[in-house]
Amino acid sequence: MPSRISIQEISRTSGVKFGTSGARGLVVDMTDRVCAAYTLAFLQSLENESRPGAPLAIGGDLRPSTPRILSAIARAAQSVGREVRYLGLIPSPAVALYGLEERCPTVMVTGSHIPADRNGMKFTTERGEITKADEARILAQQVELSLPFDESGQLPEAPLVEPISTARERYVRRYLEAFPKNCLAGIKLGVYGHSAAGREVLHEIYAGLGAEVERLFDSTEFIPVDTEAIRPEDVALALDVVPKRGLFSLVSTDGDSDRPLTSDEHGRWFRGDISGILTSLYFSADGVSCPVSCNSALELSGVSDRVRRTRIGSPFVIEGMQNLLAEGAKRVVGYEANGGFLHVSPLPVPGGGELAPLPTRDPVIVHLAMILLARARGKKLSELSTLLPPRVTASDRDPSFATARSTALIERLTLACSEELAGLLGLGGLKSRDTTDGLRLTFESGEIVHLRPSGNAPELRVYAEAETEARAQALVRHGLEVARRLA
Repeated sequence: MPSRISIQEISRTSGVKFGTSGARGLVVDMTDRVCAAYTLAFLQSLENESRPGAPLAIGGDLRPSTPRILSAIARAAQSVGREVRYLGLIPSPAVALYGLEERCPTVMVTGSHIPADRNGMKFTTERGEITKADEARILAQQVELSLPFDESGQLPEAPLVEPISTARERYVRRYLEAFPKNCLAGIKLGVYGHSAAGREVLHEIYAGLGAEVERLFDSTEFIPVDTEAIRPEDVALALDVVPKRGLFSLVSTDGDSDRPLTSDEHGRWFRGDISGILTSLYFSADGVSCPVSCNSALELSGVSDRVRRTRIGSPFVIEGMQNLLAEGAKRVVGYEANGGFLHVSPLPVPGGGELAPLPTRDPVIVHLAMILLARARGKKLSELSTLLPPRVTASDRDPSFATARSTALIERLTLACSEELAGLLGLGGLKSRDTTDGLRLTFESGEIVHLRPSGNAPELRVYAEAETEARAQALVRHGLEVARRLA
């Protein structure tokens, strides 16, 4: 018999919750029943605004659990008469782009950079990524499930239909048509493939623009590559392989290929917020939205007259971009500390065509902008840092912090007076504090320490900013040590 389910109750009891980007949880908690309920709630929440009869487009990353979850989503949508188009295991931005062009909702099954024992569902509408208001509407839904779930909430196994290639092809064409023909000629790139959904797509785009491309280190097992808190093994890999192979750059992404990794010719990975500033510079952005955790070199460099600082998470960055558009900016972009880059207005490509708006994180635009900015300025990638003031950020996380523990720590520190905070951290006088997202402390020395609970996983994240990389990393370690001592 059909059962009626409250999504708020599902969220509370299953542990599958909205974070900074979509709903995520442990794979064992993401039963077919839970995934079907979220899918129907998403579709119900769009009934008054989506195009009548619009299909639901779905895609996913390369995690072992992704095909099962995709099947549950498809069967849930079909149970209420919705056409489902399976786009394949492709990058998140390719799925979102398809939704924008077809004016249809999409679901991307991905846990991004988190380990394979977790997964998630990322929703977009015909306007782009869902907002926090959209999330609230989804959570307010009650849905009726009529599928044959067993006692553990699973459906009988059923294979997915063959994927259509349209979304992948359009995503590749987006870049081949907008950027100058052979603009990467004479450049040798490596694509660190690991288990990224976009590893083949990256190769196709960069080779199509004239680069000599090597596919490196593809994996049949899922590897949780993080583009923000970069794993030590990924740091070592790039430092080893780039000089040995004489690469101009080694490029990569996270699991669902919406966040970039870009190395210089020495194999040093760029921080995501620095690549965001440089990409903004390449496109002459006149409005930039980014989270409060990102490098203050954005303001100090004068890249854009209009800057909007937001909470961490792409929905907040998108809201900031929309506000900048309303203020009259024409080339409005956004980026995050993880390197994800978005834009809500058309962007003219120097010497080429124009990129249509893509208000979701995308790595290809960053890889291309940084390489072509270096080429246009006659510089190596390592020399692009001379275009910006000497401000370096670093970050790390402690996965042993449950969300409640992180939140309690931040609340305690937020309530402390300035003198007490200065004493606890031992970093000198406190200049200012910012509670936009977590607690961001700026000291009289100009150094910054920022603590916040992760929105995607039970962990504490610590960010720091200083004039040198060594000092920024030392501040992160110090912040984690203080947090462990106080929590």
